[in-house]
Amino acid sequence: MTHRNFNITLLTAFIITLSSFRVTQTNPDLQASMLRGKEIYVTQCMTCHMQQGEGIVGVYPPLAKSDYLMADKNRAIKQVLEGASGEMVVNGVTYYGFMTGFALNDKEVSDVLNYIRNSWGNKGEIVKPDEVKAIR
Repeated sequence: MTHRNFNITLLTAFIITLSSFRVTQTNPDLQASMLRGKEIYVTQCMTCHMQQGEGIVGVYPPLAKSDYLMADKNRAIKQVLEGASGEMVVNGVTYYGFMTGFALNDKEVSDVLNYIRNSWGNKGEIVKPDEVKAIR
């Protein structure tokens, strides 16, 4: 291998490593929001959806690895604000329940959703308070 080829190989490896590093870096705004959201989850949501978001089969739907939750961010915002009732199919299981809406401000709604949508196997884009405000 010539010196030039070695330098190109080294540069390529560095760029790949750097790009991988940037992809795996955590958004500090998301992390701060999730910490605040966890506190809200524990006080408002955990009683029904359980500590690890597993829910209770047939009674309270899971939030962990939830296809329903992750399918529509705006619907998730609306359900936290207004509640939900009627038929809901989550991970192939049908639920007929009722969830009350919560008296949370826009930042609190975004925080709790950032926690839920990025915990227990979920990976979602950040929910911003302005998005909540627009749906409210």
